[in-house]
Amino acid sequence: MHILAFANQKGGCGKTTSSVNLAGALAARGSRTLLVDLDPQAHATMALSCAGEHGTSLADVLLSGAAIERAIRSAPGGIDLLPGTDALTEFEEVSARRMHPESCLGAALRRVERAYDFVILDCPPRVDGILCANALAACDTVILVVESGAFALQGALKAQRMIEAAGVDRDRSFDIRVLATMFDRRLRIARDLLIGTQARFGDQMFDAVIHTSVRLREAAAYGVPVQSLDPKTRAARDFDNLASEVIAHAARKLESPDSSNVPAPVPST
Repeated sequence: MHILAFANQKGGCGKTTSSVNLAGALAARGSRTLLVDLDPQAHATMALSCAGEHGTSLADVLLSGAAIERAIRSAPGGIDLLPGTDALTEFEEVSARRMHPESCLGAALRRVERAYDFVILDCPPRVDGILCANALAACDTVILVVESGAFALQGALKAQRMIEAAGVDRDRSFDIRVLATMFDRRLRIARDLLIGTQARFGDQMFDAVIHTSVRLREAAAYGVPVQSLDPKTRAARDFDNLASEVIAHAARKLESPDSSNVPAPVPST
């Protein structure tokens, strides 16, 4: 089971859109895929038509130790979803009174590690919070999402530094990959910014670039991944290309495991 955390220090960069539609692309290829919505705003849950449903949620798993199997539900596009709710804010508030609160998610995911090929964690737009700390403790790869806009590169570099600092604190390094999103090839500034991002991150960049797309906004409005709405659109091809790279990346990690990137075991309390 490969766990990928989509992160950035700011909202509006296409992080949730990328999480949802990569999950859809992986599921369309037959990979058993779980999407975990760690954002109290629950945008990924909304994007898959599951907001407002009653029952066990991720907040119950983190706050009270509810069984993760009870919280997972089927979502459009063949995706399994661990839904987020605004109750996740309470976990942020009570975590200071807990022992090793950053280990809760990883411990829960180990219960279902034989059930999934990929787990995608949609983090809130705050790298230094306890919810993102749970994602970093559980994942084997961090995907830093960078939109093709002004000041985006500076924000991404700040997020990268914070993630690397979190790794130092946990005595581990993170395998960080970078995904460019919201790219409009018609704009020279967007092309220049993409070139600058590629120059800065080099081999850490995915070759796949997510173009700005009306179909992505429509898919979110309909509550389905873009593969379910229109599998022939360029947006669907973008995420299919990304899925190919993610699968190849996971295969390389299996062939050459790096112990420094393996999440640490949950400390005994």
